[in-house]
Amino acid sequence: MSIFLHILLNNIIPIFTLISLGYALGRKFGLDISTLSKINFYIYVPLFVFVSLYTTPIPLEMLKVLVFAVGILALSLLLSKIISHWAGFDQPMMNAFTNSISFYNSGNIGVPLITLVFSSTPFVVNGSTPYLELALTTQIMVMVIQNISTNTLGFFNAGRATLHWKDSIGKILGMPTIYAMPLALLLRFVPYDMTTFPLWPAFTYAKDGLVSIALITLGVQLSRTKFDFTQKKVYLSVFTRLVGGPILALALIYTFGFTGIVAQTLMISSSVPTSVNSALIAVEYDNCPDFASQAVLISTLLSAITLTGVIYTARLLFPI
Repeated sequence: MSIFLHILLNNIIPIFTLISLGYALGRKFGLDISTLSKINFYIYVPLFVFVSLYTTPIPLEMLKVLVFAVGILALSLLLSKIISHWAGFDQPMMNAFTNSISFYNSGNIGVPLITLVFSSTPFVVNGSTPYLELALTTQIMVMVIQNISTNTLGFFNAGRATLHWKDSIGKILGMPTIYAMPLALLLRFVPYDMTTFPLWPAFTYAKDGLVSIALITLGVQLSRTKFDFTQKKVYLSVFTRLVGGPILALALIYTFGFTGIVAQTLMISSSVPTSVNSALIAVEYDNCPDFASQAVLISTLLSAITLTGVIYTARLLFPI
């Protein structure tokens, strides 16, 4: 019960506070959702990725975690395609459904959740948190793959609903995030500390602002959304993300032989709700934005319950 209350009070309620503020602003002032989504994708997301990749230590043993993250992404894409064909979705709906399952909130919810879990009992030893650094490094590796894939495959999937595949690729190449990633990795090998660069504080401010601006933008989109809580496809997406995700992760964890803290982190990370960015991408490309927004909202709400079960199960299966 204490875990449930921790997650609810420290993660879910703050998230929905910002979404609610965006919703209220959208209803009162009629904010332009297209402008807000462009601010996200052309400023906040690329700077978040750049700063995170440049400043995060990446031990060689974490390469195995990167392979895991690619593997669970591939399995999620395959599973979502199978379900979409079984459900008889048309191409736009299939693409939106695929994005809602394959791309999850590894940053906005995943990082603070992992911080919370491994900073609390039973992971506190003599007043310190010896397992937190390993857990966070593992989570950041997952977040890197999720950011790369969301800002490439996510855009490609959404764009295919209304654009020729060549035009979709052209759109992807116009997104600054795909250039921020290799640039950050290359600069790590340059004998100059970018954190001393005069503009670095501005980059940091943008990185720290991503979560808030993304959630407020989602709230504005929700203020335009016609809610229908009887849509079976939304619940199918939510069930697959929140229940199917950790099951796929469990299979891969045993396959790769992960144990202890890393195994727990990967299982918990795989069970977080649908990425806010999947809804913003749907808005940007007008690819079933109502479905995408509702999938994010409902998966985030229900994750307060499912995450508790996953955290408990992970501790039982992978003791330290």
